[in-house]
Amino acid sequence: MFLGVIGVLFYWTSPQLSWPYRLPQLSLNPSRLWRLGSANWVSSPLPLAMPGGDPYIRALMRTISASESNMDRPYHLLYGGKTIGELSRHPDTCVPIETGPNVGDCTTAAGRYQFLTTTWQAKAEKYHPYPPGWFEFWQVYDFSPEAQDIVVHRWLSDPDAWGTDISQRLQNGDINQVLELLSGTWTSLGYGIETNTMSSQLPRIYSDMLREELDAAEG
Repeated sequence: MFLGVIGVLFYWTSPQLSWPYRLPQLSLNPSRLWRLGSANWVSSPLPLAMPGGDPYIRALMRTISASESNMDRPYHLLYGGKTIGELSRHPDTCVPIETGPNVGDCTTAAGRYQFLTTTWQAKAEKYHPYPPGWFEFWQVYDFSPEAQDIVVHRWLSDPDAWGTDISQRLQNGDINQVLELLSGTWTSLGYGIETNTMSSQLPRIYSDMLREELDAAEG
């Protein structure tokens, strides 16, 4: 059962990314088929699209994406490595899972933080910076890169959502405890059901990302 966001599983034996399974057939709206593309692995999580914010939370967001979507087009990423160009809404594309504990199911995980459709809808209703008008019958939330970042930044910054102040925990140096806390949502963070080859590197990656974010904040 998916509790929140399911990670894209990365396996490689060299700097070249090597997928251990054939790319699955996608359940797509036919009007979007032509927009499918692909993404390439990158050596370091890309900077965020959103400006500003808490540097500790920003570093954590980049760390999450290191194991969930460490590609050159993370905001456009579908589970399995394909990308989609249309980001006016969550793509809601259910991709068959062909490896790991949930093989045989499918997942709608998409974007830099691999939001399931239902999770995106729930969190966007609470944290989205540009909510649709009250008069719109279908509450469609923009899935742009900046919107993805802002929703996650606000979610991680909300102590009521997690039962603790994550930023303060990070400032106290509790990165491992924070990753464990978040592993029920992002299952590739080292304490969940879908650990991958990036998981053990996340504390080090967080340290590197935090240094970058603090330098940027001071600059």
